[in-house]
Amino acid sequence: MSTPHEPQKVDERHGADPANPDTSLISLSGQQRIPDQKVASATRKKVVTASFIGNFVEWFDYAVYGYLAITISKVFFPEADPQVALLSTFALFAISFLVRPIGGFFWGHYGDRVGRREALALSILIMSAATFCIALIPSYSVIGIWAPILLLVMRVAQGFSASGEYAGASAFLVEYAPRRKRGLYAAVVPASTATGLLLGSLIAGMLTTLLSEEDLTNWGWRLPFLLAAPMGLIGRYIRSKLEDTPAFRELAEKDEAIKAPAKDLFRDHWKSLLLASGVVLLNAVGFYVILSYMPTYLTTVVKLPEGQSHFATTVALLTYIFFILGTGMLSDRFGRKRMLIVASVCFIVLTVPAFMILDTGNFLMILLIQILLGGMLTLNDGTLPSFLAEIFPTKVRYSGFAVSFNLSNALFGGTAPFVATWLIQSTGNDLAPGFYLVAASIVSLIAVSFAVETSRKKLR
Repeated sequence: MSTPHEPQKVDERHGADPANPDTSLISLSGQQRIPDQKVASATRKKVVTASFIGNFVEWFDYAVYGYLAITISKVFFPEADPQVALLSTFALFAISFLVRPIGGFFWGHYGDRVGRREALALSILIMSAATFCIALIPSYSVIGIWAPILLLVMRVAQGFSASGEYAGASAFLVEYAPRRKRGLYAAVVPASTATGLLLGSLIAGMLTTLLSEEDLTNWGWRLPFLLAAPMGLIGRYIRSKLEDTPAFRELAEKDEAIKAPAKDLFRDHWKSLLLASGVVLLNAVGFYVILSYMPTYLTTVVKLPEGQSHFATTVALLTYIFFILGTGMLSDRFGRKRMLIVASVCFIVLTVPAFMILDTGNFLMILLIQILLGGMLTLNDGTLPSFLAEIFPTKVRYSGFAVSFNLSNALFGGTAPFVATWLIQSTGNDLAPGFYLVAASIVSLIAVSFAVETSRKKLR
């Protein structure tokens, strides 16, 4: 047994400590590596479970609005033309994203100063409370203009909460993960996000199938929002039982947490911030076009029945969840940069042909295309969380991730349903959302081409 002052013995054939296979001591280039902090396997399992459940709850709450957009437009904008009402509903969806960069600064500062766990425990309470309150808002016919105003306030609160969730959960998992499995661990975040979307899609599809249009408009749409309260309390309880990450605890013990993470981020890491914001673009547009806006597109443009639209998206989400963890593992094996490049190229080449097939209205083909698009998206989404967490040092990791991720999502993700609907209306081209997604892929490809590989490097 070596003392703290003696070097560890290394298995020269494999470059690893035989007693601890999770800690690689020699990099592929032959440079010495510092072993990962030892974390009990049971602790890591609790971290993964808590991160999955907490993120699942947040994004179920957040996504239900998108799946019930058509019904919500009738409740809060009943006097408008159906297309204008839908645009107004998606405008509220987009406006809630405008607060996300502000939330990114807040949660990044809070998470880098106070701790990842505390930030995540607080954000889930805000999200659940705001979602529950949406269920209680009277309709436009009861309180007039105050109905959409209150809806806007709750959507802003949801956006503020969501701005800290994805980044915080990803940083939390990456800082707990073994070096060689950071991609797999971080992929739990988009997997849980998609699971939240899946439940939202299932419930929305069930409601539209089982209830009459009148019952759905009068009271049925409120039911998923009411689930937020008990689910949020469960998620909050689970998160409160965890310790903060080893990386953050080490900073706290050494009193190295900086007072102004944002200032340090923009002064010393602006290149990484700019690069990350560009790489996120494909995720921002792709995620909300393919997994949130698509049921509305299939119903209003392709003229598919609502039940079939939700079913197709549900199947796509199931395959997305199945693929996403595998993509995380592939990014550990082949590297983040390579996976992100492949994702961008796939979208550039295949998106418009995929939308052309969607426009045929053939349900079986629509189902296959939904699965294809979801699988392509996992190439990006399964890699992105670990990539964003790895390019920023621990002192500003939460801030760097939150600001870059939420900036792109605010400008291009939250506006994607609105832009897609507007492009179709203004150009008369049903393929417009596909071209928009191609443009986002090109920008993302350019950004990632300037990135350095981060998967085999020790966290800074």
